Amino acid sequence: MTLSPRDIEDRFDEAACVLRRLPEKDRPRGYGSSWPAVVHDAKHAYGYTPEAPMRVIPSAAAITRMEECFDWLMLVDPEDARIVWLRADGMRWRQVCICAGVVRSNAWRRWAAALLTISKKLNSHTKSKRKLKVPDETGAIPRESVVNTQDNPQNALNFGRDTSSGSGA
Repeated sequence: MTLSPRDIEDRFDEAACVLRRLPEKDRPRGYGSSWPAVVHDAKHAYGYTPEAPMRVIPSAAAITRMEECFDWLMLVDPEDARIVWLRADGMRWRQVCICAGVVRSNAWRRWAAALLTISKKLNSHTKSKRKLKVPDETGAIPRESVVNTQDNPQNALNFGRDTSSGSGA
């Protein structure tokens, strides 16, 4: 499967979204209580506050695709990888330029070149994998010889030598 730079950009966007949805286990959970929250205002007493959105934990396949995208970032220069990730994380070009220390046109060129580099390296890797999957012809036994050894009363491992129990000489 060949990946275009647009496909790679979409995969990085998905990876950033998956990373945001992952639960954070390293941060403190805060104080817990079995008592309900104290209501200070009457308008909040009957549930008129907006509900918090439900957090959806990503699937294992989505996490695997995210980790694969992290491996792709190692195929390019670290500065270019930072630009690619900041852009995938939804940061505007102005903030990307400030973080990278470049002007907008240069940031866009480096971002596009990094996506092209990743695409070319991934596609050349898949082509080399396809070349390695050529069937191995060495040591293959034709089907006719297998049938002949089964029909032959002599042992196939004896290579046609006589197996009679004649003289011991």
